[in-house]
Amino acid sequence: MIALGILLVLVLLLVVFGLLFRIQILTSIFSGSSTREIGTSNRVNAILFILFMVIGGAAFAYSFIENYGKMNPPIASVHGFAMERLFWTTMIIIGIVFVLTHIALFVYSYKYQHKEGRRAYFFPHNNKIEIIWTVIPAIVMAGLVFAGWKEWTKITGPAPKDSVVLEVMGKQFNWLVRYPGRDQKLGVVNYRLIDATNEFGFDLSDKSGLDDFVAGEVHVPKGHPVLLKIRSRDVLHAVYMPHFRVQMYAVPGMPTKFWFTPTKTTDEMRAQLGNPKFNYELACNQICGRGHFAMKLNIIVDEPDDYVAWYAQQKSFSEQNPDVLATFKQKSDKLVETENASAAAAVVTPATKASL
Repeated sequence: MIALGILLVLVLLLVVFGLLFRIQILTSIFSGSSTREIGTSNRVNAILFILFMVIGGAAFAYSFIENYGKMNPPIASVHGFAMERLFWTTMIIIGIVFVLTHIALFVYSYKYQHKEGRRAYFFPHNNKIEIIWTVIPAIVMAGLVFAGWKEWTKITGPAPKDSVVLEVMGKQFNWLVRYPGRDQKLGVVNYRLIDATNEFGFDLSDKSGLDDFVAGEVHVPKGHPVLLKIRSRDVLHAVYMPHFRVQMYAVPGMPTKFWFTPTKTTDEMRAQLGNPKFNYELACNQICGRGHFAMKLNIIVDEPDDYVAWYAQQKSFSEQNPDVLATFKQKSDKLVETENASAAAAVVTPATKASL
């Protein structure tokens, strides 16, 4: 401890002496009794600014052109074209402003490098400039926000009545998919009924849920509206389907939704890309834990007739798991007893307890 204390004292003394030396130099400069030696480093740094702008700009342009196809997979939904147009309109506007401001930054750094006898012009305020660079960005941003809001309300608002409805639920670290049965109504679920078999928490007392079925992959028909009902069982996830330009959070305790219309079947996209192994993908793009990388699910876009044939072959959850009905009744009875006991305890007042 003594050695550490001595070391700290020495370090503090060095800091103090350094500051005193710096104060002395600054005092000499301001009093005019000292001159600063600029040397060649000032001009070298000014030239490096220009080189950095040129080389960095060229590298950025090359990277952008080389990876453009990866950033923009082919669009396979009706609304995807509007989303793409909004995205690139925003990027072009921001990109132009970014390039112009950075050219000015680097060129000015070179042009106005330090020179003896040159003094900076003091420019405290200009109302006209302030108004221009406030009003113009405000108008542009308001236009972009309004256009985005208009498209967003379309795809998150009420879906067409004839939409194919399915539910996607995220959990660490995979996706669960549920379809309504022939009644086209998703049944009620209860998180307290979730177990290793009943991962959705099907409440089989609801007749609408008796014909619901789960699937290992998402099937949707081409040219038909699809409504995704989205939720999470544990932490924040995100439903990301790049070819359909779909991105929506799966939030614990807060169901979300998104509807879209596929325009290309899986086979058509395979032919377009020349890749017979291609599959549309639903991925989580919010880091949700150690197994985040594995949260992927295949999406199959079928021709309408093929989708109907696939749908007809599916068996309901209750048919696939006949033992769950008996187990459900036992769990349901226990839940009712627990809820009744909790309700009774909630109405017992201190006076009631004393009388008991």
